[in-house]
Amino acid sequence: MPIRVLVSDALSPTALELFRSREIESDYRPELGKEPSALAAAIGAYDGLAIRSTTQVDKTLLARAERLKVVGRAGVGVDNVDVAAATARGVIVMNTPFGNSITTAEHTMALMLSLARQIPAADASTRAGKWEKSKFMGVELAGKTLGIIGCGNVGANVATRALGFSMRVIAYDPFLTEERAIRLGVEPVDLEQLLARADFVTLHTPLTAKTRHLLNAQSLSRTKRGVRLVNCARGGLLDEAALVAALDEGHVAGAALDVFETEPARENPLFSRPNVVCTPHLGASTIEAQEKVAVQIAEQMSDFLTRGAIVNAVNFPSIGAEEAPRLAPFVDLSEKLGSFLGQATEAPIERISVVYEGAATQRNIAAMTAAAIAGVLRPALAEVNLVSALAIAKERGIAIDEATRSGESDYDSLVAVSVITRAGERRIAGSVFHDERPRIVAVEGVRVEAEFAERMIFVSTADRPGFIGRFAGLLGAAGVNIATCALGRDRPGGSAVALVAIDEPAPRETMREIAALPGVRFATTMRF
Repeated sequence: MPIRVLVSDALSPTALELFRSREIESDYRPELGKEPSALAAAIGAYDGLAIRSTTQVDKTLLARAERLKVVGRAGVGVDNVDVAAATARGVIVMNTPFGNSITTAEHTMALMLSLARQIPAADASTRAGKWEKSKFMGVELAGKTLGIIGCGNVGANVATRALGFSMRVIAYDPFLTEERAIRLGVEPVDLEQLLARADFVTLHTPLTAKTRHLLNAQSLSRTKRGVRLVNCARGGLLDEAALVAALDEGHVAGAALDVFETEPARENPLFSRPNVVCTPHLGASTIEAQEKVAVQIAEQMSDFLTRGAIVNAVNFPSIGAEEAPRLAPFVDLSEKLGSFLGQATEAPIERISVVYEGAATQRNIAAMTAAAIAGVLRPALAEVNLVSALAIAKERGIAIDEATRSGESDYDSLVAVSVITRAGERRIAGSVFHDERPRIVAVEGVRVEAEFAERMIFVSTADRPGFIGRFAGLLGAAGVNIATCALGRDRPGGSAVALVAIDEPAPRETMREIAALPGVRFATTMRF
């Protein structure tokens, strides 16, 4: 079946050509972004959905997207995507966090200058035949303190440009390290200091539950009187009602806004304020930026759909195109180890633990852990995958442990997975050998080396004479051929395990007879 991508918002022809060059069928239907019902009717036939800001990807749409594997947002914000719902359905959500950085930073500076020099009002006055030179007295940027809230890609680009205007730049960002602050030439401060010191405040942070109305009546009251605000990030960061009040009272000297709480913003009390500059969400609207993010999201989606590479995903760890083939055997191993335990575990699972040793510690362990969790859960929850596994486990109250160990090991790489249930613990360990094929190297603490096979039987038993003969006899009597048989024990007369690859399915009655053999503690069939 060919890989198909639906483009439901306007996207560059270059991006569409890129899909075609990767042998991906792309249907360009930008009208669907404005027609939710028509989009829902069509989405079931596609592996990928490329969008901008118009298309709304909600639970209703995702419920109809049976084949969907990835949503690609050509831009930074994913406010129009229900990321939690996508994650629960195992759909990767990608964005392009760097493509708009320069364009948005330039628009921020343009709005700051327009606000400082009252350019829009002066332009309208001059065009009306007035010559009100004394009316439009501005302020210089040089020597003023700019407070940047959110010093990521856009914020850093704004800082660089503001320094070029001889501004002093202070920044609040919980993730801004001292080293990066020094490199950017900004002073890291807390939010209270920024509000108290800044002559201009500009917002460059994502919209989350924690950042919604970050600038509200209370925080605005703590700003310097005469402060000027710029927002080219997300409308919900700023409480518009509180801003109107602060403008009317004179505490805030002016505001320049490219984004609004409700968009499209057809009506807004801010529009009538003379000291407010407004633009219709133009932060990313340059020819260069539109082309850049369109091509970037097409490349990311293509790499994921054809090679398994994951870049700039907001709901899964990144896996580079070069890393993907090297990581694949370890992801396969982790998933199969988890699947083994999922098929061998009957009691409710309370905890899943994954430990890495050797070369495995140098791989993307977040992806490997997700694969192990998916493997454990899939026997009971068929739809779970790497993307949804962690969320589903947490939803069911399953604790997840992840650790790495250094030191000598008998294997170049080792992945050990265990599950804890009310009935006890089950453990398995495996390795990727030089042929890049995953192998089991230990079960329940017993060393035993075996390859995974499509059909297997796992038996945990006491180490007693005669077991192998009776076991093989029961399979032979049922017409089940043994392909390979791996045996291990912890000590003579102690605990033993058998991992047997079979060519035909073992009848249930035969498995009941095997489970009833003397010394057998547990016996089950498995599929991989």
